[in-house]
Amino acid sequence: MKRSSDRFLTTHTGSLPRPEDLIRMMFAKEEGVPVEPRALAARIRDAVADIVTRQSTAGIDIVNDGEMSKPSYATYIKDRLNGFGGESQPPPYPDLVPFPGLHQKVYGDRGRARRKMPGCNAPISVRDREAVKVDIENLKAGRAGRAGRAPEDLFMSAASPGVVSLFFHNDYYQTHEEYLFAIADAMQYEYEAIANAGLVLQLDCPDLGMGRHVQYAELSLEEFRKKARVHVDALNHAVRNIPPDQMRMHLCWGNYEAPHQMDVPLRDIIDLVFLARPSAISFEAANPRHAHEWAVFETVKLPDGKVLIPGVLESKSNFIEHPELIAQRVGRYASLVGRENVMLGTDCGYGTWVGQAAVDPDVVWGKLAAMAEGARLASQQFWSRMEV
Repeated sequence: MKRSSDRFLTTHTGSLPRPEDLIRMMFAKEEGVPVEPRALAARIRDAVADIVTRQSTAGIDIVNDGEMSKPSYATYIKDRLNGFGGESQPPPYPDLVPFPGLHQKVYGDRGRARRKMPGCNAPISVRDREAVKVDIENLKAGRAGRAGRAPEDLFMSAASPGVVSLFFHNDYYQTHEEYLFAIADAMQYEYEAIANAGLVLQLDCPDLGMGRHVQYAELSLEEFRKKARVHVDALNHAVRNIPPDQMRMHLCWGNYEAPHQMDVPLRDIIDLVFLARPSAISFEAANPRHAHEWAVFETVKLPDGKVLIPGVLESKSNFIEHPELIAQRVGRYASLVGRENVMLGTDCGYGTWVGQAAVDPDVVWGKLAAMAEGARLASQQFWSRMEV
């Protein structure tokens, strides 16, 4: 994994706006409407090539496939693993309960309404070993086929065992821990395929943040921390054969429009996050509920080998952040943990599930370009000033 050695590197969380025609094809597939497989595969391949180019054009250094092939960052595993033939209900968002109008708006999202949420009702095992290979081939082809500025690095996201357990109800395994480790054993194949292909593996872990108020709202903080520790243990088990510096993780409190007044503070979970094997930690740091948490690192020491990827762009706002604000945001972290231990990222994705688009697709690219400019300004401050 590249580090910010002579300037601040830029990346993002994973999902990016999908083309409208691809959205329609994926909606049809999710709803059981016949879709010609070769046509869908070709459209995904072309969309990945385009999204790689657009990321580089916007100035993003560490790019991915935009999750073009996935119906969502977590529920895609229903098509790759056996054992999920049951039913689940969408996770509740208790922070929305006092606000019924907003609750209706959030649950009325066209993409959310179409998400398939099966449950676990049988032993979990790998069913499709080719899907991740196709994703890898598409991403590498997208980089090879573009002219001009080459990306510094490639990453690919994958659902963590914990987030799978959050979305998919368990009706088969006797305990939650047994369920988590069964998911971990099955997902190990995908994780290692990504890493063995030379890509940076990103593990999406909103269960460690959002899980507090969605999955374990009835527990005390200390009881939740015990549960979260088991989630981290399952993750570490699944990636035990992958070098830490080839992995990053994304910590999230839920990429949905809500007050988020129930979000667990970063300070209450950061020690558990540090126990996870991935070297780099991507997390929300721009939105109004978490923008203040840079101050956590005034008293919490960053462990050796760890890298922070704070979100400097909101993922639910159509404001394009000013580059000087972006430079200020990353500068706060760099001043506390060292410039080489920080990259710029986004709070969360811009296409978390197919059809979800809180931020206008064209605005997304304006935001990413602003991040690149903010990184340039901050780099001038932290390298030019210090090299004199």
